[in-house]
Amino acid sequence: MGIRAFVLPICTAAMVLSACTTSSVEPAPVPSVAPARVDRVQGDLDAVVRAGAVGAIATLTENGATTVVTSGLADIAAGTSIPTDPPQHVRVGSITKAFTAAIVLQLVAEHRIDLDQSIDTYLPGLLTGDGVDGHAITVRQILGHRSGLPELTESPETNEYEAAQEGRTYTPAQEIAVALRHPAQFAPGTQFKYTNTNYIVTGMLIEAVTGHRYTDELRDRILTPLALSDTYLPATGETGLRDPHPTGYATVDGTITDETRVEPSLPWAAGGLVSTGADLNRFFLALLAGQVVPQTQLQQMLEGIDMGHGDGMSYGLGIAYTQLSCGARYVGHLGSVHGFSAISGGTTAGLAVTFSYTGTPSTVDVRNLLTHALCG
Repeated sequence: MGIRAFVLPICTAAMVLSACTTSSVEPAPVPSVAPARVDRVQGDLDAVVRAGAVGAIATLTENGATTVVTSGLADIAAGTSIPTDPPQHVRVGSITKAFTAAIVLQLVAEHRIDLDQSIDTYLPGLLTGDGVDGHAITVRQILGHRSGLPELTESPETNEYEAAQEGRTYTPAQEIAVALRHPAQFAPGTQFKYTNTNYIVTGMLIEAVTGHRYTDELRDRILTPLALSDTYLPATGETGLRDPHPTGYATVDGTITDETRVEPSLPWAAGGLVSTGADLNRFFLALLAGQVVPQTQLQQMLEGIDMGHGDGMSYGLGIAYTQLSCGARYVGHLGSVHGFSAISGGTTAGLAVTFSYTGTPSTVDVRNLLTHALCG
């Protein structure tokens, strides 16, 4: 268990020159994360570990300062705790969808994609099957999980952990073919049901419209402009994680199992991203500040419906949101992939948090975690 705080320094020539003269001006206070917030989050992490997680990390950002809090173990066999520095690479699962959706909304702002056009306009003939017709499904319905497409992950062969063990890789088109062996879940636009297939289609949409690989658009449109240097989408066959990273654990048949290695071509644009807490906080704060997509498109991302879980969480276009008890509005995403789970997001008040944990805790109160991290 540990805590690390850091502030990125900003130096200018004027500041260097002023150091050579005497001044009566009081130095500006150093930004920091409120100690009470850090203490609450530390207690929450310890509780998650007591509930069965192997290790847990929280990264808090406030007023430009970031603090990292940890609990539990990075590796069971070695008995090592999770360090607070350097930042740890973790799989973030479906938080990837927020990045993927943001690229599409950038293309909407550039008038290259129309949210209310059919997906068949851009990917002709891709979606056809039992109750599935790409002419009847709009881009907006794909991004908002209202398409009715069958769930890719219900097919046993698309288990990314087992695929890594067996050396199997997939193309997006192969994944869609697997999904379309199943019938549609409902008529487009009539229901909400979170479905990973939607974001494999979204990745293909980005590639069709831009003529570039999804990975390249991700890099050029989001990762490089925001200086997210610790965030990457592993290449096909890159089953391991880049150092440093904790071991990813899951409970399988009652046994805690190392599931760090997965085949990234399966989750791909729907859940393949690897990142750090600091990078994710920077992304969501930039998104809320209108620095990732224009405000008009950001508002479209925030036009959603209740997810139906009874926790007040709504889903728009690639992002989830809810009102916390203190009045703050959380905007972000949750993710889970073999070995890792993550919760990330922020508020318009400049607060952000990313939780990541390994193992299989018996319970995690997401709203409680967000309230303690993002409320005063």
